[in-house]
Amino acid sequence: MAKADIAAVLALAAAFFIAVGDVIHQRSAHEVTEKPVGHLELFARLLRDGRWWLGSGVAAIGFALQAAALGLGSVLLVQALLVTSLLFALPISARLSGRRVTRWEWLWAALLAAAVAVIVTVGDPTAGASRASLHTWLWVAAALGPAMALCLLGAQMASPATSAVLLAAVSGGLWGLFAVLTKAVVDRLDVTSWAGIGALLGTPELYAWAAVAVAGTAMQQASFRSGALTASLPTMTVAEPVVASALGVAVLGETLRPGETGVFVLVAAVGVMVVATVALARGEAATREPA
Repeated sequence: MAKADIAAVLALAAAFFIAVGDVIHQRSAHEVTEKPVGHLELFARLLRDGRWWLGSGVAAIGFALQAAALGLGSVLLVQALLVTSLLFALPISARLSGRRVTRWEWLWAALLAAAVAVIVTVGDPTAGASRASLHTWLWVAAALGPAMALCLLGAQMASPATSAVLLAAVSGGLWGLFAVLTKAVVDRLDVTSWAGIGALLGTPELYAWAAVAVAGTAMQQASFRSGALTASLPTMTVAEPVVASALGVAVLGETLRPGETGVFVLVAAVGVMVVATVALARGEAATREPA
């Protein structure tokens, strides 16, 4: 079995566990308190919630599988397949909320997953490096930092549904960054000797990886609390692979070779992705509170 095939299987398994963890986290974020609280206070309350830790444990299994997949395959391949977490999460969330996923939701979810998968895979991606220079990461920070800050500012002034989308975009962007950092950490991972452990602890990406994971989790919980999973998760599911794929190309040197026909397919897929995301984000807005 080729490495890419193993990576694909691991990525699909990761998508399932991450979806289950996301659903548990979403319900925990809604029910941990009825009072309006800030992002930091919400995160502090969740750290004392047993159900949130259950969701974290399930999600951790997914992240471990994702890391294993990234160790074998490219960021473009793995992140494309992780989009299927949306297809797992929507029916699970609906079941726990006592409602049925409509045919339209299934249609839009399928179109969204297919569109994002096309965007990040039809270009015939080739693997690049596992790590990038500090200079490159500074450019990444200069590009992503202001964009995320504007989303956070907008979330403070927007309606609950829009706030959920903006916070989900930040969370998805952070998890996309997390995926690229994970590939760097996995590349340095060697626990068979003290020298290997020392080399890992001396890797700057390890500490950025941990910080991004905490920030991504905090933004994820804030997004889940702001609106329904049908509003936050589609946005998050789109933002993560798009950011990860862009960084895979720009930072790690992974390349896309869509050809002349593939370019038109990619443009069409972007249009489908935008329409499907808007449809899912606006749909079922009245179901923000779990049953």
